[in-house]
Amino acid sequence: QVQLVESGGGLVQTGGSLRLSCAASGNIFSIGPMGWYRQAPGKQRELVAEITRGGSTNYADSVKGRFTISGDNAKSTVYLQMNSLSPEDTAVYYCHARAPPYIYWGQGTQVTVSS
Repeated sequence: QVQLVESGGGLVQTGGSLRLSCAASGNIFSIGPMGWYRQAPGKQRELVAEITRGGSTNYADSVKGRFTISGDNAKSTVYLQMNSLSPEDTAVYYCHARAPPYIYWGQGTQVTVSS
């Protein structure tokens, strides 16, 4: 089992920045890629960004150039630096960790961007 604890969401104005953190515990040696999904009201959950243990990253087209994912393997923690936020980024952000055949989820953290 893997547990994920997120922090860093909140309310920010358009153009502002937020940094999300996600700390993993439990069977961390089973974890492969980690990252973030988000789900806006009435929309499907979508992948935002993901990072492998080796540091390879993958981003949704909508956040490229604005969001940066990074990881600290020693702390089993991943970070999502979000810059130039817009109201379209408003969603619940979920940390995830892939440990095939399983995928683990955090509890979600609300990000609200006001116009």
